[in-house]
Amino acid sequence: MKTKVSSRQQEIIEISGKILLEKGIKGLTTKALAAEMNFSESAIYRHFPSKEAILELLLNELYFSMSERLHALVNQDLHAKTNLELLFDSQFTFFSKNPHFVIAILSEGLIDESPSIQTIMLQLIQMKTGIIRQIIERGKAKNEINITIETDALIHIVISTFRMQMFKWKLAHFEFNNVEEGNKIMKTVLQLIEIKK
Repeated sequence: MKTKVSSRQQEIIEISGKILLEKGIKGLTTKALAAEMNFSESAIYRHFPSKEAILELLLNELYFSMSERLHALVNQDLHAKTNLELLFDSQFTFFSKNPHFVIAILSEGLIDESPSIQTIMLQLIQMKTGIIRQIIERGKAKNEINITIETDALIHIVISTFRMQMFKWKLAHFEFNNVEEGNKIMKTVLQLIEIKK
């Protein structure tokens, strides 16, 4: 269930995203947040008990945004390759507008921050793989996707390709057009798994 967020909490989340972009996951501290917002640290603690709680809410926002967008796409009765292209275009477009989420989900050690963060990260993975599985299975049933490759392997291939592209973009400090380059690489990969007619 989506957590109700106060306007002040939302402001803290937005500033947290800015700090993540500028300083990375280790730079996101309550002290840095307080300085950025001209608050005392105790004022931050009135809204969040810890840095982990801020990250949890940030990841929850990502989960619900992604779930809403991707579930809307999977319900479309499209060719599987087209459906997957739209799904990944939606992801590249979203992350291009919100690169702080890339910093968060690709940061080493984030998953070890707390059991609740581990749970949210697992839910993100399960939700995304579940949606891709639906599209691939439907594509196989309609003779659009290669049935000789196991669905789990196909999911691994497309998600790993997407993740590698996001990692390259992060290492390049978000300086290239990831929507254009990301869509290009995903279309190439999807051409390899579709059945040509």
